[in-house]
Amino acid sequence: MSENAQDLLKDAAAGAAAAAAAGGSLFSTFDIIVLALLLGGTIWWFYNSKKESKRDKILLEKYSIQAAGSIQVTENSFITKLKTSGRSLVVFYGSQTGTAEEFAGRLAKEGMRYKMKGMVADPEECDMEELTKLQEIENSLAVFCMATYGEGDPTDNSMEFYEWLKNQDPDLTGLNYAVFGLGNKTYEHYNAVAIYLDKRLEELGATRVYELGMGDDDANIEDDFITWKDKFWPAVCEKYNIESAGEEELTRQFRHVLHPPDEVSPNSVFTGEIAKLHSLQVQRPPYDSKNPFLAQITVNRELHRGGDRSCLHVELDISDSKMRYEAGDHVAVYPINDMDLVERLGQLTNANLDEIFSLINTDQESSKKHPFPCPTSYRTALSHYVEITALPRTHILRELVEYCSNEEDKKKLLLMATNTQEGKSLYQSFVVDACRNIVHILEDLPSCKPPLDHICELLPRLQPRYYSISSSPKLHPETVHITAVVVKYKTPTGRINKGVATTWLAQHKPEPGKPLPRVPVYIRKSQFRLPMQTQTPIIMVGPGTGLAPFRGFLQDRAFVRASGKEVGENILYFGCRHRDEDYIYQEELEEYEKNGDVKLNLAFSRDQANKVYVTHLLENNMDELWDVIGNRNGNFYICGDAKNMAVDVRNIVLKAIKEKGGRTETEAVQFLKKLESVKKYSSDVWS
Repeated sequence: MSENAQDLLKDAAAGAAAAAAAGGSLFSTFDIIVLALLLGGTIWWFYNSKKESKRDKILLEKYSIQAAGSIQVTENSFITKLKTSGRSLVVFYGSQTGTAEEFAGRLAKEGMRYKMKGMVADPEECDMEELTKLQEIENSLAVFCMATYGEGDPTDNSMEFYEWLKNQDPDLTGLNYAVFGLGNKTYEHYNAVAIYLDKRLEELGATRVYELGMGDDDANIEDDFITWKDKFWPAVCEKYNIESAGEEELTRQFRHVLHPPDEVSPNSVFTGEIAKLHSLQVQRPPYDSKNPFLAQITVNRELHRGGDRSCLHVELDISDSKMRYEAGDHVAVYPINDMDLVERLGQLTNANLDEIFSLINTDQESSKKHPFPCPTSYRTALSHYVEITALPRTHILRELVEYCSNEEDKKKLLLMATNTQEGKSLYQSFVVDACRNIVHILEDLPSCKPPLDHICELLPRLQPRYYSISSSPKLHPETVHITAVVVKYKTPTGRINKGVATTWLAQHKPEPGKPLPRVPVYIRKSQFRLPMQTQTPIIMVGPGTGLAPFRGFLQDRAFVRASGKEVGENILYFGCRHRDEDYIYQEELEEYEKNGDVKLNLAFSRDQANKVYVTHLLENNMDELWDVIGNRNGNFYICGDAKNMAVDVRNIVLKAIKEKGGRTETEAVQFLKKLESVKKYSSDVWS
């Protein structure tokens, strides 16, 4: 009890005693009770105020004051941002690899030429219901650059927006829009998300300003995009009665700041973290694309027994991550660029790779303050944050023109950046066919000397590489297995190009007496799943590393069978070049066959005069194929090359439905679509 409270209590008691001694009736019994309550309340107040004061003092001692610049205020109202910054164009992107985001940025930047100040927006960070209010802004326009991922699915960052459009009926009358889709023609659901979005917005009352654009990544998506936008902008001018302001002004989106050695503490410099500073040093779940888990590589061995190619079996320890996976899921691996390329780019730009710098967005309203985590060193940026090996798109070549001292070099770059037939042809031959990355272009155009900070701004962000997990959590709950061919090939210019992730993995194998190598990873859920009923028969077609998820499936089902449950028939079609060279996991597969866990159909394409592929074996077994999918309600899975193998397999399945199932062409197509809709025909393919 405080001294003040004690004094008050003494004074009150003395007063009451004096009154009683005088024998007067100054205080009645009721008054004394009230006085006692008041005194008790006063004592309680003094005690607690002292307690609060002490607690506040402790809190102030524990927490330092945060600089205003580091306090993040989240604003998800894109309408407010448009209004406060005087903009009328908003470009949303649905991106899995960064290309759609890049295209969105280019459209927003070009808007200035047409008196439409633009803003790039991520649907995941916006209140998309505000689309109903966009008409409040005069001459407003919403453009959607939307990629299709997987089996016709929206990208992770546009999933919520996609579901909202599907399940709600907002009135979008007065909304002006255009859609450009990013897809791949070798996939069954080519540009499905963009097609749906374009149609759905119109159904909800919105007005299409220009026709749907369809980008094909299997051909030349850069050409598709340029061709579309060169017709899109005239349609916009006609719609809003505006004119082009002439040639595009080359203005940088990010301001370059070079930090002197004593300006930035080493503790505040990013060293490869994906989003949050020190997140790779101090690991905290949950782990996802912005907060990957630093997994130990416990096993890294060669699977091929001969030939000139390499295939790795890698095991990642996830025991401390609390991450869970199912057979068929994907693991995302964050790679590091080849150090030789990093050093070479530093030499070509005459840069000190250890200098610390920042790139700061000149657009104050943008939610993207930096193109990648800043401040950081040039070495870290080139190693962890930018795609050095990506083929530079035409807008990058246009920016490089300004740094050429030789007129011929200037003309060459400028021509490739145009939409003329001659320019497209030169870009195709010089960049695409020759597989020239930024290092190669600077080597072959020696008068081009761009500053390294501008290169870092122009190049796309280094993306994680996704691999089908080749293990089952039933057998390996604390490890994730990867099966990957090391990408390495000679280009028409005589250079050797290497895959980013597989090259890095090949160089990082556990060694006795040394700490285990680590790599940032996270698990991405997949729809590629075993049937719920274990007794359902399945057919799996997976040549080469397409075997990966099926190794997980077989582990899963063998484990279930060993535990005493009924398991349906497992039929696997696997193919490679030579039995003695690249028949991966041979011992495991043959052991499963011996135990009755799988029926193997093997094709070794180059072990005989006439090449034999899995498609030949499948076509020879159409009776069994139809029996499984038509009579026994089984599941059919395919994993591997989308461009040729997957298309051929699909045609064989259609043929079996027609010839063995007695269906017409139309009925066969409908039957297969029904199988797909209920996940009885599933693909995990890549081009």
